[in-house]
Amino acid sequence: MVKFVGREAELQNLHEMLQENNQVVIAAIAGMGGLGKTELALQYAKAHRETYKGGICWLLAKAEDVGIQIVQFARTHLDLNPPEDLTEDFQNKLLAQVQYCWRHWREAGDVLLVLDDVAEYKEVKPYFQSLSSRFKVLMTTREKLQPPIVRLDLDLLKPLAAINLLKSLVGKERLQREPWIARRLCKHLGYLPLGLELVGRYLALDEDLSLAEILQQLKDEGLTNEAVDEAPQEMTAKLGVAAAFELSWRRLQENAQVLGCLLSLFALAPIPWKLVEGNEAKEQKKARRDLLKFYLLQRKGEETYQLHPLLREFFQYKLTGLEQAEELKRSLCRVMVAVAKKIPQNPMRESIMVFSSAIPHIADVGKNLTEYLTDEELTSPFIGLGRFYVGQAFYDQATLWLEQCLTLTLNRFDSEHPTVATSLENLGFTYFSQGSYTKAEQLLLQALEIRQRQFGEQYHPQVAYNLNALGMTYCAQRRYKEAELFYFEALKFWLRHFGEQHLDIALSLNNIAHLYYCQERYNKAEPFFVQALELRRFLLPEQHPDVAQSLNNLAAVYFYQGRYQEAEPLYVQALDLLKDWLPEQHPDIAQSLNNLARLYQSQSRYKEAEPLYVQAFEIYKRSLGSEHPQTIICWNNYIMFLRQAILDGRANLDLLRDDPLGQVILEAIQAEREQSKD
Repeated sequence: MVKFVGREAELQNLHEMLQENNQVVIAAIAGMGGLGKTELALQYAKAHRETYKGGICWLLAKAEDVGIQIVQFARTHLDLNPPEDLTEDFQNKLLAQVQYCWRHWREAGDVLLVLDDVAEYKEVKPYFQSLSSRFKVLMTTREKLQPPIVRLDLDLLKPLAAINLLKSLVGKERLQREPWIARRLCKHLGYLPLGLELVGRYLALDEDLSLAEILQQLKDEGLTNEAVDEAPQEMTAKLGVAAAFELSWRRLQENAQVLGCLLSLFALAPIPWKLVEGNEAKEQKKARRDLLKFYLLQRKGEETYQLHPLLREFFQYKLTGLEQAEELKRSLCRVMVAVAKKIPQNPMRESIMVFSSAIPHIADVGKNLTEYLTDEELTSPFIGLGRFYVGQAFYDQATLWLEQCLTLTLNRFDSEHPTVATSLENLGFTYFSQGSYTKAEQLLLQALEIRQRQFGEQYHPQVAYNLNALGMTYCAQRRYKEAELFYFEALKFWLRHFGEQHLDIALSLNNIAHLYYCQERYNKAEPFFVQALELRRFLLPEQHPDVAQSLNNLAAVYFYQGRYQEAEPLYVQALDLLKDWLPEQHPDIAQSLNNLARLYQSQSRYKEAEPLYVQAFEIYKRSLGSEHPQTIICWNNYIMFLRQAILDGRANLDLLRDDPLGQVILEAIQAEREQSKD
C-alpha cells in the first residue's frame, strides 16, 4: 500500500505485546483475508528496525518449507552452515538444522522473526519451540489461534479510517463531490483495506468515472449474488477483494489478461522478465504496462516482477476460462526446459548466480506441470535442478529431484528406454558424489545395459560415460582391477569417437592416472596426469577449474615422490583457481586445502598447515556430512597432523583445549595412547 492509513493504534499495541511476550500472532477475525495483516507486520518491522539489532527475518509460510527458508536465511545472511549430521533421524534432520541456527545466531540483540501467511500453525510450530527470549515471533495467519499464543485481532477499518484511505488515493475534492456515495462505497466493500485500495487506484486512473458508477459496477459484478449473501460474515472481505480484482480485470486489454494468467503459472517468487518475454516482445511489454497501471503486478527490481499471492490465485482462476490455457502451460514448460538445458554440467559460482532466479520456476514446473512436458522435455527440468544443486554440493536436494525424475521416466517410458538410462545415470552419479557407492553402482550398471542394447557394437560416447562412471565407483571402493578395466574400455570408446584432442580424453587420462595414484604407483600415474594437464591447457582457458584439478593431481604425485618444491606452486595455483570459480563451501576447495596442508605438514610448517586442515574439514563436514568418506579422510589427516605436532613439541595445547574440535582430537589421541599401552 502506498500510504498506511487507519492502523496507528494497532502498531502501538503490537509493539507493546511483542515486548511482553515471546510470540505474537496478528490474526484476522475468523481467518478473513485482505485486512492488511502482512502490511501491518511490514510497517512494524520498518518502524522498529533499531529495536531488533539482532536482525529481522521475513519468512513466507506458503512459499516453501519454513525450515528450509530459515536455514537458507542463516546461510545467506549470517554465514552459518548447519551441519548435515546433527541427528540420525532423517525426518528430524531439518528441525535439527533450524535449532542449530537459533543456537548459533551471530547477531547480538533482539531478533524479529516474521512468519507471513501461516495456513496451518501446527506445521510450523516445531520450528519455533524453546526459543530464547531474544527471539520475537510475529505471525500473520488466518488461523484463529488459542492461548498461550497471544493474538492481536485485526478488525475491519472503522468507517472514518476507510474514508481516509480512499481519500488518500483519489483526492479530497473528489470525495467531497459525492460524500454519501463515498460512505456507501466503503460500506459495500466491507471496509476492507485491500478492496478499498484497489478500487481507489482504479478510480484514480479515470478521473471522469464517478463513485456512483463504480459502486453500481461493483453491484453488477456479483457482490450481492446468492453465494455472497449466504456466506458467513467473515468471508465478506475475501469476496470484496475478488470483486475489486474483477473490476481491474475488466479494464485490461485481452493481451494483458492473458499475460496475467501466464504469470500465475510461475512460482510464487520474483519472475525475471527474460523468462516471460517471447517472440512478441513489444506486445508483451504493452500488456505488462497495463498490469502495472492497474497495480495488478509488482515490480521487485530491475526487469523483475511478481504477482501478489491472492492475485496469483485470481489469475489462475481466470486461466481456467481461457481458450489458450493449455498452450500457455505448454509454453511455460518450453521456456523452463530451455533454461534448464543451459545450466552447465558443473556450474561455477557465476553460473549459479545467473540461474538462481529461474530455479523456483523450473522447480514449479517439476512439481505441477509435468503432464505438459513432452517426452523429449520430461527430464530437462530435473537434470537442470540436479546440476544446480550438485554444483553447490547440495547433494540431498539434487537427489530428491533426480529420484523424482527417475520415477516419472519409469512411469512414462518402457524400462529399456534411453530416457530411463539418462535418469539412472544422473541419479547414479549423484549417489557417487554422496559417497553412496553401492547404490551408484547398481544404477550405473542398469544404465550401461540399456546403453549397450541401444547402441550395440557402436563406439558411442554415452557408453563411454557409463564405463567411466563405473570405473570411478570401483576405484572409490578400492576395486582397482575392475576400475582399470572400465577406465581403459571408456578411453578406447572415446578415442574411436573423438580422436585424441577432446576433453573427454583428458578426463579419461586423468582418471586412469588417479587409479594408479590410489595404488601408490606414482611413476605410472605421473605421465597420465601430465598428458591430461597438457590436453586441458590446450583445450581450455588457463583459469578453468578442470585445469586446477589437473594441477592438484600432478602436485599430489610430486608430493608422494618427495618433490615438494615442484608440488607447492602447483597446489597453490590450483587452490587460487578453485576459489575464483567455485562456491566457498565446495568439496573441491576442501580437497585442495587438505592437499596443501599435508605438504606443509611434511615440511614441518605446522603454523601454515593447521588452519588449512581446519578449513578443509569444516567445508567437508558442511557440504558432504560427517559420514562421507572424504570427510573421514580429512579428519584422520588432521588427527595425524596434530599427533605429529604434539610429538615434535610444536602444537599449542592450550589453544587446542580451548577449542571444541581440538578437545575432541586430543581425547582421540589420548585414547589411542592408552590402547597402545594395553
